[in-house]
Amino acid sequence: MHELVERMRKKDIRALARAITMVENDHPEKLPLLSDVFSLGKHAIYVGLTGSPGAGKSSLVNQLITHTRKEGMTVAVIAVDPTSPFSGGALLGDRIRMNQHFTDDGVFIRSMATRGSLGGLSRATKDAIRICDAYGFDVIIVETVGVGQSELDIMKVVDTTAVVLTPNSGDVLQIFKAGIMEIANLFVINKADLQGVEKLKALLRELVMMSATEEHIIPIVKTITTEKKGIDELWEKIKEHHDYLYRTRSGERRRREQLELEVYELIREEIWRDVIAFLKEKDDLPLIEASSDPYRLAIKLLAEWKKEGGNS
Repeated sequence: MHELVERMRKKDIRALARAITMVENDHPEKLPLLSDVFSLGKHAIYVGLTGSPGAGKSSLVNQLITHTRKEGMTVAVIAVDPTSPFSGGALLGDRIRMNQHFTDDGVFIRSMATRGSLGGLSRATKDAIRICDAYGFDVIIVETVGVGQSELDIMKVVDTTAVVLTPNSGDVLQIFKAGIMEIANLFVINKADLQGVEKLKALLRELVMMSATEEHIIPIVKTITTEKKGIDELWEKIKEHHDYLYRTRSGERRRREQLELEVYELIREEIWRDVIAFLKEKDDLPLIEASSDPYRLAIKLLAEWKKEGGNS
């Protein structure tokens, strides 16, 4: 078993941080490490929070940490930064809001960049989730920065996706554009003390009923983080959805589909790495110019790779 995994079993928090850094940086030992990590997974509750900037996601995460810690559960938070894990911006705000938990041994907060690793945002984040699970956290919260394609990818790797909206923000239109309605498991109307909250809830209810099934209706929860209102109901709905996933065939099918997608992603990642290495080593490959036919060139390069490197 990998040395870092052995240290993680002994609750070495430095080993946990180091393991996440390895998957972020696409370390050569990443796959063997993750294979050992997978054997230790304990099936934590995976929660994803997404929504437009200013919706109050970080404040919600902060309140969820406080709530779950009172229940005696340990929590890992992965805050996805759109630029770099060392920049300011939204990440700086996240850390300020969560700073009260920094000295709590039962809470781990880690930021991750949206660029860097070969597999992209969802691949590195999925690996980080699994590492935190293997470490032994009871709850793993992934906070994303918006409702674009990266956030759709994140929603495919957590158990429960909560979309955070605010009254009079126009976020409902964004939901239609991004296709989030199809994969959201929970809607949160934050800042519910503002005007327009009932109008937004009614509109969401109409959308929810259009996609409702006999087994599951997407809940709508109102919260006011500044007054700590609605957090208990939010947590109960998250647990209900988690239980639904693990007691129904629908949940079993979804987990199987996620695992299948993950296997394909890993294979694609390894093939892409081999192709890039092959192209860098070849000196006699055709040059790519402004007038090059990309389709014909791609076919030629792939044929060269299959002939000399892809079948080795």
